[in-house]
Amino acid sequence: MVKLNVNPTRMELTRLKKQLTTASRGHKLLKDKQDELMRRFILLVRKTNEMRTEVEEELQQAMKDFSVADALLNDKYIEELLAVPKERVTLDVIEKDIMSVKVPVMNFQHDSDLADGPLEYGFLNSNDELDQSIKRFTKVLPKLLELTESEKTCQLMAKEIEKTRRRVNALEYMTIPQLEETIYFIQMKLEENERAEVTRMIKVKNMGTT
Repeated sequence: MVKLNVNPTRMELTRLKKQLTTASRGHKLLKDKQDELMRRFILLVRKTNEMRTEVEEELQQAMKDFSVADALLNDKYIEELLAVPKERVTLDVIEKDIMSVKVPVMNFQHDSDLADGPLEYGFLNSNDELDQSIKRFTKVLPKLLELTESEKTCQLMAKEIEKTRRRVNALEYMTIPQLEETIYFIQMKLEENERAEVTRMIKVKNMGTT
């Protein structure tokens, strides 16, 4: 490790010791942050994987129903049925803070409660398969939104973990060792100067007694 290019003085030694104390404290705080972020990240990834499996299964079933409906109904009828939805759906995205990471919170709003049934659409020329498909798609919408929010949060947390890891490594493997080596060098230099000064004073004293 290459030491810092500084003058070997007591003032520099004091300054570098303070800097080392700050760097060591910062390293500990960042390491604790990294560990906690990793803990939350792992839990969130597990939850996200479970949600993804559930959402994919529901979407697959909804697509199966729609494929059957598509085979039984005229394409033009399906277009007319779904052309003008009767409900208004909005999405508001705000942010929350997770250990200095700004992550999205998505609020899904609609005119009626999805628990009461699917989003309304025209029932003319519809059939049971299409009704079931629309019902399944409607039911999975909040889960799909939650999955999107969770996956985006995972992505942002992963970036923060990587950034924190780089800072921890920079302090651990470069800044702190460099400061320690420079402090050691200055201490050795000061001790050497002190020994040289003592030797000089002894010589001067001996010359005065002869």
